[in-house]
Amino acid sequence: MDSPLLSTPGAVSADPPDEGVAAHYGEPFAEQRALASGAAIVDRSNRGVVRIAGADRLRFLHSLTSQHLQELPPRTPTEALLLSPHGHVEHHLTLVDDGDAVWAHVEPGTAPELARFLDSMRFMMRVEVTDESDAYAVVTLTGAEPPADALVTTDGLIVPRKELDRDWQARPAGLWAYEALRIAAHRPRFGLDTDHRTIPHEVGWIDVAVHLDKGCYRGQETVARVQNLGRPPRRLVFLHLDGSVDRLPAHGEPIEAGGRTVGFVGSAARHYELGPIALGLIKRNVPVDEPLLAGGVAATQEVIVDPDTGANAKIDLRRR
Repeated sequence: MDSPLLSTPGAVSADPPDEGVAAHYGEPFAEQRALASGAAIVDRSNRGVVRIAGADRLRFLHSLTSQHLQELPPRTPTEALLLSPHGHVEHHLTLVDDGDAVWAHVEPGTAPELARFLDSMRFMMRVEVTDESDAYAVVTLTGAEPPADALVTTDGLIVPRKELDRDWQARPAGLWAYEALRIAAHRPRFGLDTDHRTIPHEVGWIDVAVHLDKGCYRGQETVARVQNLGRPPRRLVFLHLDGSVDRLPAHGEPIEAGGRTVGFVGSAARHYELGPIALGLIKRNVPVDEPLLAGGVAATQEVIVDPDTGANAKIDLRRR
C-alpha cells in the first residue's frame, strides 16, 4: 500500500523491502541534518502493525517472547524478540501497551505471519490478535510534539493511517535519512543486518530486547547457554567504507578478510558527516583491527559486539 506522503513534491519511492514510502524528497543530506537536529518526520508506514488485546495479553506475550512483559506498565515502550526453538531470531517487535492492548510494529510484510503465529498460540488464553497494518502506520518524528493519540515506541509513533498526511509541523525526511542515522547509531535491522541463523548475542539485542532473568520461553536455552558458557559465532560490526569508491556495497555481499569470506554486508548508507558507512555480520574471531573488504570496498571496522561477549559463568573446577 503506497503512502499518501509519496505525493509530496520531490518524493522518490524507496526500493524493496521499503517500497511504498519515500527514499528521499530531493535533498537526502539536508533531510538527515533535519532529522538529527531539527524538526523532521519520516514516513515508515510500510512497516506492519499488530494489536494484541485481551485480559491475558501481557502474560501471553511474556511466555512467548524474550522480554519481561508480564507487568509492563501502560505507555512504557520496549522491544522483544520471537525466537525459534534453536534460538534464532524470527521476529523483532517494537511494542507498547496502551492499557487495553499491546501494539507492536514489525518489518514490512511480516505482520500477517506474526499475527497467524500468535493467534495459533492462544489456546485457552483471553487474547485477540489482529493485523492492523491497513488502519495504522508508523512514523518517526523529531523536534516536534507528537499527536495526543499517538502511541510512542522506542523508535517511532504508531498513528491512524488516515492521519499520515496531517500537518506534522516538521520537514519530511526520507528513509535514506532515517537509515543513515540508524546505521550510525549501531542499531541492527531485522532481515537486513540479520539472517536465518542470527541469535540475539550476535547483534547486540541482549541489552535491548532480552531479559536474562525471566522464565522459560522458546529459544531461551540458546540465550542462556551463550550468556553463561559460550560465545556467539558471529558479531555485528560498524564499517567505515572507502569514500573514494562511487558505490555502496549491496545487502548480502561478502565481507572478506585476508582473501577469505568472513561475513556479509547488512545495511549501507551515505552519512552526512561520516561518509559511506555500513553494518556487517562477521565471524567472531576476526581480529578487531583486521582490514576488511565489504562487497569489494575497503573498510575498517568499529566494534559493536565485543568478541568476548557471553561466557559469563564462573565455574570452579578445582578439586575440593
